[in-house]
Amino acid sequence: MTITIKDVAKRANVAPSTVSRVIANNPNISMRTKEKVRSVMEELGYYPNVNARNLVNNRTNVIGVIMPSASYAPFQNPFFPEVLRGITAEANEKRYGLYLSTSQTEEAILDEVKDMVHSRRVDGLILLYSTIDDPVIDFLLEKSFPFVIVGQPAEQLREAVSFVNNDNVKAAKMMTEYLLLLKHNRIAFIGGRSDAFVTIDRKSGYCEALEAAGIELDESLMVYHDEIFEGGEKAVIELMSRKTPPSAMIVTDDLMALGVLRMLFSMNISVPDDMSVVSFNNVLMSKLSTPPLTTLDIRIFELGYKAAQMVRQRILDPETPPKGLIVDHHLIRRATSKTYVE
Repeated sequence: MTITIKDVAKRANVAPSTVSRVIANNPNISMRTKEKVRSVMEELGYYPNVNARNLVNNRTNVIGVIMPSASYAPFQNPFFPEVLRGITAEANEKRYGLYLSTSQTEEAILDEVKDMVHSRRVDGLILLYSTIDDPVIDFLLEKSFPFVIVGQPAEQLREAVSFVNNDNVKAAKMMTEYLLLLKHNRIAFIGGRSDAFVTIDRKSGYCEALEAAGIELDESLMVYHDEIFEGGEKAVIELMSRKTPPSAMIVTDDLMALGVLRMLFSMNISVPDDMSVVSFNNVLMSKLSTPPLTTLDIRIFELGYKAAQMVRQRILDPETPPKGLIVDHHLIRRATSKTYVE
């Protein structure tokens, strides 16, 4: 026999409307009543019809998560599992499901986002990337659809878009100043994709620090590759072929930095004796590398957790004004950096 809300209400000695409010986790229902009703639901084996409830509420209770196109190999980079762990933690607390986009090209991402919005497959979206002239953002703004960016939107959109980010200009400036204090004055910058705001902002911080120190910018020491292991290897080959190679490298991503370390090792260049290397993200592998990597902890889990909180707020109250949230960072000093000695 099918168990209904009325059966639960009768056994718990409450009104059917109270059971419905308990299912919806209504804050006006006392914790004692919630516990009693949930105990009866478990005892009777009653499970709410989520689809029916979502139809009534005109919601899916699903958040879409948009990854960068597969051409940039996001599944190889441990940043993404960690930020997804943060998103999942908040989604689980609020009983939201996740729909993960895995489109292979930027054009396919836009098509998939359009389909999600038009079919109401999700209630809101989290974008795990931010690039110049992204048509996805233009589309979502046009449709007034709830979304949050993990990253930095274009300057002209910062009053219109909700986002969670680090202060990447400040972070990269600090990392560059750290190497300057270690007496390095030929410091290379290894960035990811050049149209990504995280790369643009970190390059800006790097340039600001060098200019403040009176060091002339050398464009030959700035290179850009995909944020994968092989990207770091290619960057080292490019930089070490310069007439005057650097004595230190700032790498915009830990996975790339591992490729940097491997290629330097194969060239018999000792880290940190001959070359200092610093990076960003502080993923698990950074402390397990040889030698352990000096890196900037950008609190990836918190970026994801806060983004999920913000998109849920925008789903529940679409009139909530857009806002930007900056997550702090801190330096983790390990064994890949030391004072430069000529």
